Amino acid sequence: MALQIHLPASTPADLTLQLRFDEPAGSEHTSIRATHLPAEWFPQSGVQLTWPHDGTDWAPVLRDVTRCYMRMALEIAERERLIIVTPEPQLLRRQLEEKLPQAALRNISLHQAETDDTWARDHGFLTLLADDGPHLLDFQFNGWGQKFGAEKDNRINACLWQQGIFCGTYENHLDFVLEGGSIESDGRGTLLTTTRCLTAPHRNQPLSQADIELRLKAFFHAERVLWLDYGYLAGDDTDSHIDTLARFCPADTIAYVQCTDPSDEHYAELQQMEAQLRTFRTSDDKPYTLLPLPMAEPAYDADGQRLPATYANFLVINGAVLMPTYGHPDTDALAREQLQRAFPRHEVVCIDSQTLILQHGSLHCSAMQFPAGTLRTS
Repeated sequence: MALQIHLPASTPADLTLQLRFDEPAGSEHTSIRATHLPAEWFPQSGVQLTWPHDGTDWAPVLRDVTRCYMRMALEIAERERLIIVTPEPQLLRRQLEEKLPQAALRNISLHQAETDDTWARDHGFLTLLADDGPHLLDFQFNGWGQKFGAEKDNRINACLWQQGIFCGTYENHLDFVLEGGSIESDGRGTLLTTTRCLTAPHRNQPLSQADIELRLKAFFHAERVLWLDYGYLAGDDTDSHIDTLARFCPADTIAYVQCTDPSDEHYAELQQMEAQLRTFRTSDDKPYTLLPLPMAEPAYDADGQRLPATYANFLVINGAVLMPTYGHPDTDALAREQLQRAFPRHEVVCIDSQTLILQHGSLHCSAMQFPAGTLRTS
């Protein structure tokens, strides 16, 4: 099947691209709807990282977290465009040139903007594909319910749009609080989210869950929303983002965090979450294929507080799945094996994310993908 993405008339001719999907129905690529939020494994034109610097909470571990971001940058830029947001583009350019090969550097562009933090998943555009081209939806980011300052991060999307790097249409939804890590799309009209996050305080009160569902369907042209009522991770600041717990994968599969240790504080909740996942049905009224990911071994900060390590926070890019690891070879290997089952046509690439969880996030939280046709080529 061929999909023609129609870009605006002002778009250079060389940006109109033909994407081919030769796989049978139910395979790795989803069927295409007229206007939709693509699944993460849909072909991408690029990925955004918002780079750590000494004006963020990363300052005490800046060297370590920079090493992690360099590894992410390399893996992404070897496969597709990488957009890096930073308040210090000249300094960062020198650092990248010292660490990365020229082939990767050619795929990287730096864009200056003031930033509070680095979690691009939650302040970045959410991009729809439509008959008239990409629609870049800009929602309000308020530091996960006003827990942290986010004014600078909340202005990044407008800053990038003004720099002219995107094709398509800008949609202002800054009157609604929504983080990218709080929703999952299968690309076929179904969204997956958590009740605990989207109804949390200081987000969209006094809207009810029913009100929020109506808005999600309208924003993303979705047919239905699956609400996960259970599941959390100790140390999580996001009020249970779905990308820490359960993720859509190709072929009607959901990969999810499974806890089998009754002595673990998460056991009861994650057992309930697993039971609820078994009740979910696809749009064809079939059960999902459930693929358990191991519970990450407990990790703690210097004050003894448990950190939200999770293998569900993987990032899908063109041809690869970037998987976080946490310094436990047996558990890391089991998670990799499971994700390879979920994405048999992708290379699963492990990236040490022990530093990322010190600020209560991981790989997926750090990046935002843009579907094919969204980024201009020059």
